Amino acid sequence: MSPSPSRTGSESGAAGGRGSPARRVLAWLPARRRDRVTDALLVLLLAGLNAALVPTWSRASEFDASFTWPLGGYLAGCLLAAVMVARRRLPLTVLVCMSLGGVLAEASGAFVWGVAGPGIAVASYAVGRHLPLARSLGSLGVGAAVDAAATLASPVQPSADIPGATPYVLTLVWMGGAWWVGRLVRMRTYDTAELRERARRLERARDAHVRAVLAEERSRIARELHDVVAHHVSVMTVQATAGRRVIHRSPEAAEQALTDIEETGRQALAEMRRVVGVLRMAEAPEGGGAERGPQPGASDLGALAAHLREAGLDVDLEVRGEGGDPPPAQGLTLYRVVQESLTNVLKHAGEGARARVVVDLGADAVTVEVTDDGGRGGRVGSGARPPEEPGHGLLGMRERVSLFGGRLESGPIEGAGFRVRAEIPHNRTS
Repeated sequence: MSPSPSRTGSESGAAGGRGSPARRVLAWLPARRRDRVTDALLVLLLAGLNAALVPTWSRASEFDASFTWPLGGYLAGCLLAAVMVARRRLPLTVLVCMSLGGVLAEASGAFVWGVAGPGIAVASYAVGRHLPLARSLGSLGVGAAVDAAATLASPVQPSADIPGATPYVLTLVWMGGAWWVGRLVRMRTYDTAELRERARRLERARDAHVRAVLAEERSRIARELHDVVAHHVSVMTVQATAGRRVIHRSPEAAEQALTDIEETGRQALAEMRRVVGVLRMAEAPEGGGAERGPQPGASDLGALAAHLREAGLDVDLEVRGEGGDPPPAQGLTLYRVVQESLTNVLKHAGEGARARVVVDLGADAVTVEVTDDGGRGGRVGSGARPPEEPGHGLLGMRERVSLFGGRLESGPIEGAGFRVRAEIPHNRTS
């Protein structure tokens, strides 16, 4: 083999050419094309380095009898440099080719260590970078053994001033250092890939959470709009029916019915503006946005009952207990449960129905029970859904109550009528 100082100097130049700055320069290319460009640059670099060293080593007095075929050095150097393209797929094969190629070229009188010296370092790096640990260690050992045997069989031996073991030690240190750099790059690549995968998982989890929050918010807004629209439209329908029946014999009563319809419509629009205004809170500038009044609660049940009495439903409201008004969120749920229940009575039982609302304001929970007598002919069998097929209103009430850990029961009463009972605890918030 060639003297060690020249080999180590050539390998240092090759290692410097494959540093991270080159990766950053080529980062804008696709991965596969970037690898091809890197391979081409490496082949040109090693072939050029060898071509530059061939004349020098051919004219050196101590080696003038060994490297007597400059043209062979140029050709063999280019051929050996082209082998580096396979270093990712066959790193051990490339490592062996570098060692054996250098020795065979020396035996033919050609100088190729300008390629083989740096190529051994690059191939050792590829062994550490592209192979699993066990195979990587085994390949490094095989490569070191082949290189040692090639050094021993080389027709060009170091001068007598250099201890006999020095070339082997320097080669092992050089190969081991390049291999370790390859292992570090491999571990860093895996860490980076794991971090990217973790970031993708976190992003997917965040997107799923956002979608769940948006779905929950849409469901909440849908419940609010259903309660508002169903209640007021049902009242307006009853009032319009009453007005149509009396328009000829009592114009004053029909005019009052139209006035009531107008007032009910205005209330529906006001509540819908309040619900939609909540959606615009985050987008409205500070101090701007729609005006929003307080959400209805337990104290508004009397006004609700009076409104339904005007629509023709006989409502008996009883509020008892010493627990005081429930928290705002539970109070809104209580109001919506009573509103939806009475609206269902108005829709399904019709005129002449009687409804009774009993609210028990306890210290730990509020309980409400809404019952009706079924109206004329009884409510059951008059087109209402059976209890095993609840409508959107009952489902919305049950979901509202379940948010606080409460429970809702609904079903027909023996004989005629319908019953809704809900228990809403105070100690949980939505």
